Amino acid sequence: MDNQERSSIEKACERLVVVYTHYVDHGQASRIPELFTEEGKWSAPGIEMLGREQLQSGFAQREANRGRMSRHVCTNFLCEVEDAEHASGVVYLTLYRHDGAADRRTSPLEAPVLVGEYRDRFVRTPEGWRMASRQLEVSFSRDGLNS
Repeated sequence: MDNQERSSIEKACERLVVVYTHYVDHGQASRIPELFTEEGKWSAPGIEMLGREQLQSGFAQREANRGRMSRHVCTNFLCEVEDAEHASGVVYLTLYRHDGAADRRTSPLEAPVLVGEYRDRFVRTPEGWRMASRQLEVSFSRDGLNS
């Protein structure tokens, strides 16, 4: 594998990470299952969703919570390309979240709800690169873990 192919894979995987945060933070969480394989897995302490049906149900519930404003700030993305079909990644997460009126444009600034890492497995599919799994590991937490 040459450097250009490796860089292309890294960019495709990074895009999945960025699109995920955009969807969840901008009222489109029900689109997140598109980013996963059919049998994709999302997990966090005490929560696990396996397969697109469970992902769709879980993220539709998140989208329905119109009073929750969040910003998933992801930094320090590291992607390890294993081969032309597989990669893994880790990205630091700082999550700001506030529940309030659904129609507000801003929320009070509070300390982050949590700081942790997403650990991802990526695979190339006929539709392009997708997440095979996403695991949230929490390092610091202010309150509940549902993002």
